[in-house]
Parts: sequence; C-alpha cells; structure tokens
Amino acid sequence: MDALRAAVQPITHNLPTPIRDLGVSIVGETCYKALLLDVDIENTECIKYAISKGLGIGIIAASSIVKVPQILKLVNSKSADGVSFLSYLLETSAYLITLAYNVRNGFPFSTFGETALILGQNIIISVLVLNYSGRATVAAVLIAAMAGSAAALFGENILDMKALSYLQAGAGVLGVASKVPQILAIYQEGGTGQLSAFAVFNYLAGSLSRIFTTLQEVDDKLILYGFISGFLLNAVLATQMIYYWNAPSKKAKGKRKAKLAPTEAKATSTGTPKKGPTTRRRG
Repeated sequence: MDALRAAVQPITHNLPTPIRDLGVSIVGETCYKALLLDVDIENTECIKYAISKGLGIGIIAASSIVKVPQILKLVNSKSADGVSFLSYLLETSAYLITLAYNVRNGFPFSTFGETALILGQNIIISVLVLNYSGRATVAAVLIAAMAGSAAALFGENILDMKALSYLQAGAGVLGVASKVPQILAIYQEGGTGQLSAFAVFNYLAGSLSRIFTTLQEVDDKLILYGFISGFLLNAVLATQMIYYWNAPSKKAKGKRKAKLAPTEAKATSTGTPKKGPTTRRRG
C-alpha cells in the first residue's frame, strides 16, 4: 500500500485544475480526496460510489448509439418485420414519464441520463415502423401526442409530484409490459426479423448496471423495481435472440416457397411426357 501510494500521489496531487474539477464533480470532494489524494483503497463506500458513477457515465455514453443499429436496419431493409410498434409505444411512454420523474426529483443525471437519449431514438424507430407498415399518418399523431404529454409531465403547474409518483409506478408496469409484445412478435414470427441484436444485448447489460447504480445513488423503490423487472424480460429477449439467431422468419420462409413453386412447376412441365394407353391388339 505504501509503495502504491508513494507512486500514485505525486501524479494525483498535481493533476490539472480542469481534471481535478471534473473528478470532484463526478465523485464529490470527500471521495475525490479519499481515492485520489489519500489513495485509500480500503474506503469501500467511496469505491462503490465511484464504480456506480463510472457505470452510469458508461451507460449514458453507450445509450447515445444503442438504438442506432436498429434504426439503420429499418432504413436499409425498408421493412419493420419482427419489430413490434406496440412494444416501442409502451416503452417510449414509460421513458417519458420516468425522465420527467427523475428531472423533477433532482436525481443525479448519471442515474437517468440514458433515458432522454433512448427516448429520442425510440421515437425515431416508432415513426419508421409506422411508415414501413403503411401508417405514415399515425406517425404525425404520435409525435403530437408525445409533445403534449411532455408539456404536461414537466409542467409543475399542470401535474403535481404526487400525481407524477403514481404515473411513475405505472411507468414501471409499462416498461415491463413493453417487452411482452416484442417477445410475442418474435415467437409468432419464428425469428427476430429486423430486431437489432446490439440493442437487445446492450439493454440487458444496461438494465443490470442500472440496478447497481440505483442501489448506490437513488433511494427510490419505484425505480429499482422497474429496473429489476426490465432486466428479467430483457434476459428473455436476449435468450430469444440467441435461439433464433440464424432462423429465417415465417415471412421469409413464405417468400422462399413462393420463389420455389414456379421453378418446380416449370420443371414438371418440361419433363418427359407420359405415353398414353396403347391401342395395339393383343393375341
């Protein structure tokens, strides 16, 4: 310990002011002093807090692109096969409520920052799914409804904190329920279609990490239970993704059969014609 401290302290005590200020803003003055200045690796509380902050920042960074592969798959394929609009609608609604709840409670941004980033990406995906499903006019209604809901949720003069707490409890249910249509869609399709594996596995890792950061930084059971439930259903989705990894969807199988049918018919028509019954006399 003494050797480690002697090697590290000359560096940590002479960090540039911007880096020091950033470190203090992340872990606080007390833990910054304990971990970086005093190099006290036996301070388990500060170590867990620093890990929680690191995970939170990592989740926010990853969430900025977590749904980009899903967006690209939809745009490139011009198809929404295997992607449940109802799932995204429920999840987007839950995220909007959760974002308002966290902001108005003044919780640390590192514990909910990804909610805002994923919310924006979810809206884009929902619009694309509607567009490729032939319901482009519904997309405009969706955007208007989301804008109106945001104004009501963030407006303190419209919705008080008690009512918002009830909505947050419902958002936890919505967040869990949002996974069910997607799970059923994959089961019915017999494949994952245009669903992004990157998004599914990142969601699984993110929800597990959020359980840890919530336990460390946020004393709110509503949010904790939501993350635990979300992790369990994300695990189901991840299992389906692995099981159906190379399996073509039912639609793809149908198209393949449709292509094979004319070929088989042609092969039959060009085959050797059968001889008719002979009229030769016997005897």
